[in-house]
Amino acid sequence: MARHHRDGGDHCGGDHRALAQQRDPKACEERAAKAKGMHRDARAACEGKMGAEHQDCMVKQICAESKDAAKCEAAGKERLARREKIREACKDKRGEELKACIREHRSQK
Repeated sequence: MARHHRDGGDHCGGDHRALAQQRDPKACEERAAKAKGMHRDARAACEGKMGAEHQDCMVKQICAESKDAAKCEAAGKERLARREKIREACKDKRGEELKACIREHRSQK
């Protein structure tokens, strides 16, 4: 799944200028485009579901085409649990304090 950064980039290096530094920029772009399409399709399939049901649906949809769907789903659920733990730990913070809290908890794997 491609991660979209504030600068509009993805896993291929953060921005399009960095693509030239990749071993195979074209393949990286193709992977990113495929991931983006899978995410869009998953979002459409899970439309109307809310909360945990929506999150579970998204994980299942995105992992459906994975080589190892069970491993993909386990990693997805682990990511969701870690995200929820961070959200709970940082829920009373705002602004820079929130950013610092998120960074601190993300580094604790």
